[in-house]
Amino acid sequence: MEKSIILANDISEIARLNEFVEEIGNEFSLSPEVVFNLTLVLEEAVVNIINYAYPKEDHESIYLSAKLHNDSIMLVLTDTGKEFDPTMAPEADITLSADERPIGGLGIFLIRQIMNEVKYERIEGKNVLTLEKKL
Repeated sequence: MEKSIILANDISEIARLNEFVEEIGNEFSLSPEVVFNLTLVLEEAVVNIINYAYPKEDHESIYLSAKLHNDSIMLVLTDTGKEFDPTMAPEADITLSADERPIGGLGIFLIRQIMNEVKYERIEGKNVLTLEKKL
């Protein structure tokens, strides 16, 4: 079973993203906890793409596919923005207080904590982020 959506690189698309996650939750019979976690992860990833992958004036697309495979759900985000490998980002130091911690990095930390596998590839000028969650 597979489902996909194309989002514009615009922050207003987060509402459509959340609707999409609810739809796959229903269609794939996912628990409310899994739907909540996938919503968090995808919001973090998509907002990062919107904010950092493209210049503000560019109107580009973000492709998201969700596939139920055996005992896991696989999410694949694809964009043609600036190359960025989140798997190479340093681990966030969560022992520091909010005042001491540098801005950024917690979204990637959250994605790594929730998902069982996070994989990045640059394929033919595209960022391809594959996220897998065991069910």
